[in-house]
Amino acid sequence: MMDKAWAGRLPAVKSKAELVYESVRSAIAEGQLRPGERINMDELARNFGVSKIPVREAVKRLESDGLLVAKVHAGVTVAEIDVKEMRGVFLARDAIEGLVAGLAAHNADDQLVSRLNEVQQSMRKALDEGDMAALPGLNSDFHRTLAAATGYRILTELTEQLLMTIRRYRIIEPANTTNWRSVIKEHDAIVAALRAGDSEAATEAARAHTTAQARYEVDEN
Repeated sequence: MMDKAWAGRLPAVKSKAELVYESVRSAIAEGQLRPGERINMDELARNFGVSKIPVREAVKRLESDGLLVAKVHAGVTVAEIDVKEMRGVFLARDAIEGLVAGLAAHNADDQLVSRLNEVQQSMRKALDEGDMAALPGLNSDFHRTLAAATGYRILTELTEQLLMTIRRYRIIEPANTTNWRSVIKEHDAIVAALRAGDSEAATEAARAHTTAQARYEVDEN
């Protein structure tokens, strides 16, 4: 019988389709590709220096994610933001982020708290320096770190999906300085609960955060 001890030793190498997918997804998240903007697949293939096959594969995956829309005779465009759906997004976020924070509190250690504090410090620095463009990404880092601490892949994936939707919404409805200061303060409450290992307090702090943000994002726009 063949010795399979070698299995799994190859380094992880991303396919061309994966690299195109990640690049386009990042461009959508950062607002470099805006809602409603048409995607020229031939141009993408030329810019990435690949054939049309990996581009088509990436586009299909982005369609599945709800980030691109393909229509007959209209081509492929970046999906528009449905403002009415944002209420549903924040309802889902309230449930998921409360669960995530509560579970993360059970697994909280000095390394997790330190990492979250680093993100918080970076957010404060960006805000003080007026670097508003850096804040959405840092905010995503905070919530990704929390989700990863639960140990559940499905919660990480759901968190990522919600973060992407909210980041895209903030492209058309940017958060202001006052709101970002509130975000940081609300994050501080979550970190304090994690440091104390208080699952109930972490859940409450996370839900208070999503409630406050829903009020700003949805009720005021």
